[in-house]
Amino acid sequence: MQLLSYTEDHHRFRARLRKFLAEEVTPHVDQWEKEHIIPRAVWQKMGRAGFICPALPKEYGGGGGDFLHAVIVIEEIARTNHSGLATPLHSDIVVPYLESYATEELKRKYLPGCACGDIITAVAMTEPNAGSDLASMQTTAEEDGGEIVLNGSKTFITNGINCDLVVVAAKDPRAAEAHQALSLYLVEAGTPGFSRGRRLEKMGYHSQDTAELFFNNCRIPKSNRLGAAGTGFYMLMEKLQQERLVVAVMAVAAAEGILEQAMRYCRETMGPKGPLNRSQALAFALVEMSTEVKIGRTFLDKLIVEHMAGSRIIVETSMAKYWTSEMAKRIADRALDLFSQAGALEKTPIVRTFRDVRVMSIFAGTNEIMKGIIAKMKIN
Repeated sequence: MQLLSYTEDHHRFRARLRKFLAEEVTPHVDQWEKEHIIPRAVWQKMGRAGFICPALPKEYGGGGGDFLHAVIVIEEIARTNHSGLATPLHSDIVVPYLESYATEELKRKYLPGCACGDIITAVAMTEPNAGSDLASMQTTAEEDGGEIVLNGSKTFITNGINCDLVVVAAKDPRAAEAHQALSLYLVEAGTPGFSRGRRLEKMGYHSQDTAELFFNNCRIPKSNRLGAAGTGFYMLMEKLQQERLVVAVMAVAAAEGILEQAMRYCRETMGPKGPLNRSQALAFALVEMSTEVKIGRTFLDKLIVEHMAGSRIIVETSMAKYWTSEMAKRIADRALDLFSQAGALEKTPIVRTFRDVRVMSIFAGTNEIMKGIIAKMKIN
């Protein structure tokens, strides 16, 4: 039974995107992995082709599509076997904050650039000493006349080097209650007092620019606050459902890609008695992996349908985020064993995938945080 209802428009969109990635992305991935960054020109080509912010309304320069268009982008980027082109974070996690909470003036100012690839966004929540605990955030935002003064630092920020616009979470130090102290602000690159730190060297995601960001008496207009003061925590909670669903799409797409690589390798590689997939032990391993991936896909597709219908599925998306990311890690680890000695060579594509999927259980809220949310809402 097909849970997702793809239209002819979706199929044409996927075909165009697959062709674009084959021509403009895949041939350059190895070089980008060495350089540890994606050229901005790639974002602009992708945006002008209609593959960035595909679900954003056309009145703001977007594609006017739906969440399935976003799913297609995530899945097709996964097929390129690299994780540096972070357009899904931009399109489906950061830009929705602007679309939902920015004033009409700010939407007109920024969203067209976000859609065409001229503006690259980032979201700055994580701090060196706060981790996933938003209540422990130390970055402050204090009003001074018609301005907001930001002070603090953020770390592990995806698109941190390339970003032109950052959604920054900061708290009012005068507020008595931690969650009501939090607000979200838009900070442009080049604003005095805003600086980028070092580009972080990571185990995986080599072509993705991840950096530290610093705010030292950084002054922005008060109008750059998203929504009312003190509502930042509730905005984050509102958008985390889609963020965690996006991670689940990434995890399942990665697992499917890993399984495809493993099955092809076992079909094409000869052992003492013929192709490796004729070995019962290896065949059973592939069966077990296939079953897990199919379970993940079925659960994910069900949640996509419910999310698009507007259902509140905080518990279920938290379950999906933690389970699918752990599943992708298991599949990658098992597949690497099947490759035997070849799995130790950098030229083997699955080695990159193995490194990249490891962090999925950490970002967008660690899997321990996911379990805490589920326990609080479902168990206690």
